[in-house]
Amino acid sequence: MSGNGSIPERTSFPDDTSTATMAREGSIAFGGNLVKKVFGFAIVAVITRLVSPSVYGLFILATSIILFVQAFANLGLPEAIDYFVPQHLSDDEHGEARGVFVAVAAIMLVSSAVVAGLIVLSADRIASAFDEPSLRAALWLLSITVPFLAIYNGLLASFSAIKRLKFRVYMRDVIRPTVRLVTTAALLLLGYGLLGVVGGYLVGIVVAIAAGLVMLRRNAGFIFEAATVRVASRPLLSYSVPLAFAGIIYVFLGQIDYFVIGYFLESEEVGIYRVGYALAANLMIFSGSLGPIFKPLIAEAKDDTPAVKTRYQIVTRWVAGLTLPLAITVALGASAYLSVVFTPQYTVAAAAVVILAGANLISASCGGPDGTLLQGLGYSRLVFFNTALLLGINVVVSVLLVPRIGITGAAVGTASALTVNALAAALEAYHFRGVHPLTAELGKVLSSAVPAAAFGAGVVLTVDSPMVVAVLLPVVVFVVYAVMLYLTDAFTDDDAEIAVQISPVARRAIDLSRR
Repeated sequence: MSGNGSIPERTSFPDDTSTATMAREGSIAFGGNLVKKVFGFAIVAVITRLVSPSVYGLFILATSIILFVQAFANLGLPEAIDYFVPQHLSDDEHGEARGVFVAVAAIMLVSSAVVAGLIVLSADRIASAFDEPSLRAALWLLSITVPFLAIYNGLLASFSAIKRLKFRVYMRDVIRPTVRLVTTAALLLLGYGLLGVVGGYLVGIVVAIAAGLVMLRRNAGFIFEAATVRVASRPLLSYSVPLAFAGIIYVFLGQIDYFVIGYFLESEEVGIYRVGYALAANLMIFSGSLGPIFKPLIAEAKDDTPAVKTRYQIVTRWVAGLTLPLAITVALGASAYLSVVFTPQYTVAAAAVVILAGANLISASCGGPDGTLLQGLGYSRLVFFNTALLLGINVVVSVLLVPRIGITGAAVGTASALTVNALAAALEAYHFRGVHPLTAELGKVLSSAVPAAAFGAGVVLTVDSPMVVAVLLPVVVFVVYAVMLYLTDAFTDDDAEIAVQISPVARRAIDLSRR
């Protein structure tokens, strides 16, 4: 490995309190994301084995519609909580902080009730538009979740506002998926079908909200005990509504594939595509977890171009390095994992998984983790432009291809949009600030993936059993990849330092590897 002896006490990352806090919270977020992914796959595996793809696809289509309209119901107000509350708390204005909670809760509950009513009234027309009569009943049932989702999102923002993300993780990534898994499995085994899937979804949210309220009461009692100071709703709305429109774009972007597939194809195809999309989306776990660390590191040094470039290159290497072996495993073993984890009828989504895996790898690597490079540099207009471009490409390509090649067309649409968006962000960063992610060390990481992919392909081509492939493939890919990283001397002192910022355990592991 590069260098001798133990890790230097200081590299390009300052060891200050804010950086340590962001690194710690980022590692907590990663742990939460990992748990959430495991439970998410368990839930989907249970549902796909106990109901037909058409029933699952109907549920996905209905929840996509609910999540889209729920973005309107929220009015972006959860964003106001973690913007205004920290400011009041820093000034010891506990009454005003409580006032923000009360005002936000009141507005969201009213707007959510209105939106839920509109869903009930429009259910017939929506079901007719998608030519799915059963969609009406699903929308009626799921309309109940709209106000609960408003409270749920408000609680998540509250934990961010008081800087206690571990309770957010408990609520979102542990309690909700656990309760949903157990409830859904029980209801489906009792033969409730679509009602069981919807019931598990609703019960998971309600129990998570109850637990979240208890945790918030115990850890932010100073807010609950303070006398409410009324705050004007106009500043809250003027801050949150623009963010609501941006959020609506993102929500629509996340659901557009299901809308297009549901419109042109059968609900069964929606369920099959959802399973493939979920498998490929796991590649974003490292990017999404490092985003909270990367953005503040860029923001604090945005006027120091050499520092920005260094941090961009280091974190890009980390995201690419961690994501590559997972991407290779998912792409090569798509059919095996779809067959083993779900059922053989879902293997038709294998091509979509491969296409989405490649696009997610590019997206995770080019524009900084979770697309935060331009955000950290302050180019919010470019971010909005790129988002609009992403949406436009996805819609146009999907509408053109889904009627011709089915769910693979939706994957091509999403992959095209993600790739163009990521490359645009990288090119814009280079044009405006002269920073890019390309280094010799990144080249070593990429080259290490080639033998890993070759050995992994050998496993897939020579082993017939999907179960054996599912178990053996990741072992072969990760071992070969790790050996190649060691042989190419790809790990640097800067890499070691950011690892230490995330977890002190990394220091001991790296020291041992260098002896």
